[in-house]
Amino acid sequence: MDVAYGLMIRYVLESADVSAVRFGISPLGEVGLGLRALRVPDALPLQRPWLDRIAPVRPFLDTEVLLALVDDRRRVADFLTPRPASALTDLAQEVAGLERLTPDRLRRDLTRVHGGVPEVFLGPHDEVVGRLRQALLTAWELCFAPYWPRMRAVLEADVAHRARLAARGGVGAVLGGLSRAVAFDGRHLDVRLSTPVPRLRPVRGEGVTLVPSMFVERASVPLDDRRPPTVVYPARGQGAMWSTADRPDAGAVRDLLGATRASLLVALREPASSTELALRLGVTTSAVNQHLRVLERGGLLTRARYGRSVLYYPSDLGQALVGR
Repeated sequence: MDVAYGLMIRYVLESADVSAVRFGISPLGEVGLGLRALRVPDALPLQRPWLDRIAPVRPFLDTEVLLALVDDRRRVADFLTPRPASALTDLAQEVAGLERLTPDRLRRDLTRVHGGVPEVFLGPHDEVVGRLRQALLTAWELCFAPYWPRMRAVLEADVAHRARLAARGGVGAVLGGLSRAVAFDGRHLDVRLSTPVPRLRPVRGEGVTLVPSMFVERASVPLDDRRPPTVVYPARGQGAMWSTADRPDAGAVRDLLGATRASLLVALREPASSTELALRLGVTTSAVNQHLRVLERGGLLTRARYGRSVLYYPSDLGQALVGR
């Protein structure tokens, strides 16, 4: 994946392409893009708390393989950032797809990143891919899986927010607001990149997939223009990813709702699932669900289903009650 910086790629969309824009979330893509934080920690300051948390397990990672998938300009091998096949793709399915990685594709994607193939990826293809898969699975289990419910909640909340924008202002309002590195004029979707040569890529009915990420500050697209058009953009709420929910001051709202329900209402600055709220507030998911149902029946919350999750967010009444 190329990183947004200076010159650009221009995706040319016909009217049918605009209506076919869709969202997706990729666990493997988050692993691939997260490796940029391991390689160049200062490039992603919002994820410094994550790097601090995973520091004790880094000695158990196959860093020789993982760091060779990224270069110092933070470009990532394209096979690590597959176009999501659905709204929320399963990691096992994406990793299984690496079994279909041909020697030519492996060599081509790595050469686009490094100008050649790093030594660690030289050798019998099956052994190289086997070590690659194991390195990625270990990185997932140690560095991503413990925090994935929280990460996924942020990503799902971003998609839910942009779906509401599209319902109010159309897809154009969404495309033009993904990032300061992305612009849309009704037909051309422009993404500013670090590439030294401007690129033109007609969509031709393939559709454009928009992928929120915790590990992108501006935007990223595939290095190989033969890959389906995909724009990875920074998810809203990255900065609040590691913060804990503020507790309301003692007062009328707390007296009215009780401390836990008041805390939940304040915590829902962005849509979130009951699992995410339980992690943030340090209570059980079942307890959170009981309180959320009461708040919803009282007209203070609204909910929307996204994939396998249900996201909650304050109603207008709930917003007014907490002074937002």
